[in-house]
Amino acid sequence: MTAAPDRSPARITRPPFERVVDEHGPTVMRVCRAILDHDDADDAWVDTFVSALRAYPDLPPGSNVRGWLVTIAHNRAIDHVRAARRRPVPTDRLCDDRAAVPEGADAADGHDALRAALATLAPKQRAAVVYRHLGDLPYPEIARTMGITEVAARRNVSDGIAVLRRRLQGDQP
Repeated sequence: MTAAPDRSPARITRPPFERVVDEHGPTVMRVCRAILDHDDADDAWVDTFVSALRAYPDLPPGSNVRGWLVTIAHNRAIDHVRAARRRPVPTDRLCDDRAAVPEGADAADGHDALRAALATLAPKQRAAVVYRHLGDLPYPEIARTMGITEVAARRNVSDGIAVLRRRLQGDQP
């Protein structure tokens, strides 16, 4: 008679962290780039995996690693946005016309219109759209991450996509 393998939490082995980075790195980068410009997104990506590396040994077995990383990425991206708002911006102009250039716009990657439209969404709509379409999270995970109901998560995604379509097709409001 053969004994069943020991699957107690102490015996469950996690994949090496390098494999986690390889598998989920592109998803984390999409989340970071949806919120930040190219250079800041790269910094947030690195910050995400540094934070994740520190916490990885304590991650409960069976956890949704992708959802966990998307949450960390979103938090690191928001940290970068907040830090950028605190930094002074040198300028020759006396008036501050921030509406002319949306935050996070990056002409180099060709997604200016989408970035500008994303930047105008309400924060919960933007987060829900990013989690769903760039983070590829299911609605229950979005709800858990955002601290809302699944119905509210679906509504935020739906409303956010509707606003994006109107703005990108030129039908403003």
